[in-house]
Amino acid sequence: MNLSQYLIDTWNWNSSANKTVLKKIALLPDKSECIRLLSHLINCQYKWMDRINVYSEYSKLDWWEPVYELEQLIIEWDKSLKPWIDLLNNKTEDELLQKVKWVGNDQITIFTAPLSDIALQLNYHSIHHRAQMQTIIRKQGLEPAFVDYIGTRVEKVK
Repeated sequence: MNLSQYLIDTWNWNSSANKTVLKKIALLPDKSECIRLLSHLINCQYKWMDRINVYSEYSKLDWWEPVYELEQLIIEWDKSLKPWIDLLNNKTEDELLQKVKWVGNDQITIFTAPLSDIALQLNYHSIHHRAQMQTIIRKQGLEPAFVDYIGTRVEKVK
């Protein structure tokens, strides 16, 4: 499997896991913190895409705002995901390994990292916050969603 396909598969698994957790969030008595965290993940995807596209300017998008309404989350998730899938589909392995530059939060410092690492970071960051959401779901009395990666990869032997 090439790097592009690996990253796309990772993004698609991550998207599916977040949508599964979203179904549980809809059942919570207090949805606010989970909505805030999922909104943050959406905003991160938008902001990172903006960062790599606006260099050498500072991306003015916020990490935490806006906080979307429950009904908007799946729409915004898909909107924030599409540019990344399109980008990953249109890059060669060499292009994915090339470093991109962006202006940091201080609006001065310039950073660089391989595009593939930024794509991985967004997925790993999503796993981190999804675990927080799963903890909130459990604390509010619901069984968290089963979103383990291996659950999407196993086959039963007859």
